[in-house]
Amino acid sequence: MATQETQILDNIIASRRALLVGGGAALAALAMPKTAKAASTVASYGDTDILNFALNLEYLEATFYYYAAFGTDITVANGSAGAQTITGAGTAGGPVVIKPNAKVPFTNLTVASYALETAIEEGKHVNFLRTALGSAVVARPQIDLQNSFNALATAAGSPLPTTFDPFLNDANFLLGAYIFEDVGVSAYSGAAPLFTTTSSGKGYLAAAASILAVEGYHAGLIRTVLNASDNGIIFPTYPAGTLATATQKISTVRSNAAKALAQGTPNLDASPDDYGFGQAAAQVTLGAAAVKVNRSQLVDADLTNATAFERTTSQVLNIVTIGNAVTAGTQAKGGFFPNGLNGTFS
Repeated sequence: MATQETQILDNIIASRRALLVGGGAALAALAMPKTAKAASTVASYGDTDILNFALNLEYLEATFYYYAAFGTDITVANGSAGAQTITGAGTAGGPVVIKPNAKVPFTNLTVASYALETAIEEGKHVNFLRTALGSAVVARPQIDLQNSFNALATAAGSPLPTTFDPFLNDANFLLGAYIFEDVGVSAYSGAAPLFTTTSSGKGYLAAAASILAVEGYHAGLIRTVLNASDNGIIFPTYPAGTLATATQKISTVRSNAAKALAQGTPNLDASPDDYGFGQAAAQVTLGAAAVKVNRSQLVDADLTNATAFERTTSQVLNIVTIGNAVTAGTQAKGGFFPNGLNGTFS
C-alpha cells in the first residue's frame, strides 16, 4: 500500500513528465504535429518513442563526427580501430547533405584525437540504441551538415562567418561540435523523468543515463579545448578572445530557441539567461582578502544549483530545426533535419 510520501512522489513524477514532454499541453501544441503522441496527454507515448527521439539526435552527432574524423558516412567501413559500421534496416536513411570530401584536415593532435574518440563513441551510441529498440527502431532521417551550419552561423552573427564550414579546419570543427554537445546533454537530462519501463537486462533510464554521462564528458572536453585554444595563436583564423565570443553567440541562438517555446513566443528573440551559457569570462572573489580572478564558464549548468539544464523535446526540436518547431499542427522541418525527425517526437 502506497504511503502518503510515495503517493506525493508519484504525483510529482507524473506532473514532471507532462512538463518535460513539451512544457505542458499548450506549449507542446506549438512544436508538435497534431498526430504526435506527446502533443496532448502524458499517457500517449512510450519509452521506445523517447529512445527513438534520442536516436535521431545520435544519428546527427555520429554522422557529423564520422565525416569529420574519417571522411565517411556511418554506413561505410573505414578501418579505424574501434569504429563501428552501422548497418541494418533504415540505417542509410538520408540522404546526407554535405560538401564533397568532407573530412577535417586536422593539424592539432589534441583536436584530431578528440574527433576520433568521439566519432567512435557516437557510433556506438547509435548501435546501442538501435539494439535496445529492436523492431521499433526508426530510420535515420535526412541530415543537413552544410546549409544548417550556415543558417545557424547567420543567426549567431560575427565572429562566425555566414558560410560557416565545420570541416574547414580544427577551430571550425570545435565550434561545430560545440553546437551539438550541450544540446545532447540537456536533451538526455530533460528526457530522463519521462521513462516508465525497463528493457531486458538494463533499464531504459539506466541506458539513457549512461549515454548522458558520456555526452557530459564530450561537452566538457570540447568546452575545455576551446577555452585553452582561445589565444589567437593555436588557431589564428580566430583572433584571441573570439572563440569564446563565438560560443556565446551559439549559446544565445540555442537559448533563444528554447526560451521562445517556453514563453510561447514563435521566434528566436528572447534573452538567453537560463537555457545555457557560452564561455564568457567572469570574476570570482577568493578568500577574505577579496582577491578577484577571472575564470571561464567551462561547465554549462544552472548557476543556482549547478545541475544540468533540462530541455523539453519541443525545445530540442526548435534548436535542431533552427527555429522551425513553432507552428502548431505541422511537423518541425529545417536546420539539421530538413524533412523533420523520424518517430513520435517530430
